[in-house]
Amino acid sequence: MTRPALTKQLTPEEFNEYYFLKEELKEFCRHEGLKVSGNKGDLEKRIIHYLSTGESLKEEDIRNKSQEISSEIALDSKLGENFRFSEDKRAFFKNEIGNTFKFKVKFQKWVKANPDKTYRDAINAYFEIQNSKEKTEISKQFQYNQYIRDFFKNNNDKSLDDAIKCWKYKKSLKGHNRYENSDLKVLNGE
Repeated sequence: MTRPALTKQLTPEEFNEYYFLKEELKEFCRHEGLKVSGNKGDLEKRIIHYLSTGESLKEEDIRNKSQEISSEIALDSKLGENFRFSEDKRAFFKNEIGNTFKFKVKFQKWVKANPDKTYRDAINAYFEIQNSKEKTEISKQFQYNQYIRDFFKNNNDKSLDDAIKCWKYKKSLKGHNRYENSDLKVLNGE
């Protein structure tokens, strides 16, 4: 069975059975008058709610909350419960760490999990995370990245084109989008 089109006739269960690109989710939201901002997970939640109820998801305006006046950041300042990854904080970390600084997912999770820690602690954690050999768990909305990583873990003799062909085949199928050795059959023309 080929993947169905993303329409309001889909059930939430059917929607969850298939992989849709973020742009497809945004287009659906635009067409149905739903909010288009946020990450892929936010869009999926809105769509599932809409397909379940026929109504828009009631969301607080996050912009209003983030318009808090930011105080001066110092190394011994606490990160705080409502830490926002804003430009002033990015500039602070770049100044302390260097131009290679990026708000990577693992670091973001550490910051959110440690509101009582200081910016100094965060900088130390950043370097520990950077030096760690442990692979970062890839979030659900980045299924493509996880698939490609798993593909090459099992097929280091194959090309990226091969991985992409297998991914395109896999995402057209109903069910999960995790790599399986049986996906290689698409390379053999099966």
